[in-house]
Amino acid sequence: MTTTSTAALVLLCGCSSSGKSTAAAVLRDGLGAEVVSLDAINAERGLDGGRGIAVREWVRTNDEARTRAAALLRGGRVVVVDDTASLRFLRDAWREVAARAGARFVLVHLDVPHAVLRARVAANRASGRRSDVTDAVLEEHLASFEPPAPEEAALVALPDDDGGQLLARVRSAVAIRVK
Repeated sequence: MTTTSTAALVLLCGCSSSGKSTAAAVLRDGLGAEVVSLDAINAERGLDGGRGIAVREWVRTNDEARTRAAALLRGGRVVVVDDTASLRFLRDAWREVAARAGARFVLVHLDVPHAVLRARVAANRASGRRSDVTDAVLEEHLASFEPPAPEEAALVALPDDDGGQLLARVRSAVAIRVK
């Protein structure tokens, strides 16, 4: 799949188990995008976010993710960043990465109620299909998560949105034409 647009950075923002990795795969396939996953970078570094990671290590992971995304954007690519982007200053840093590359920026907030997130974590524990997040890490994450403010103009994806709806909304937001 080839895009005829300029570079774009699509930042996924949402709590743990909100569906960011699933959304990233839909957007990767539908937009011909590259995915930069902070979980994957942590895994490469031998770290497990579900067990808790020291702030200094998260800083290193974020630095590596921004470096990878910036290189892809300079190459004219569409980049989907799979991260919680749980704090405003982190989202602002991604906006700056896009701006420096002359790329479009789209923020997608996967807004899932906490009760649904907890149920997804419990279901995952039962199935063992994905890495677990401890209850303590999840609760700390939920308590500290800063949802995007109205002026951040996030596209909001709700739990019952399907991948096609999200893809259409993101494609429209970045004005991507796919051949």
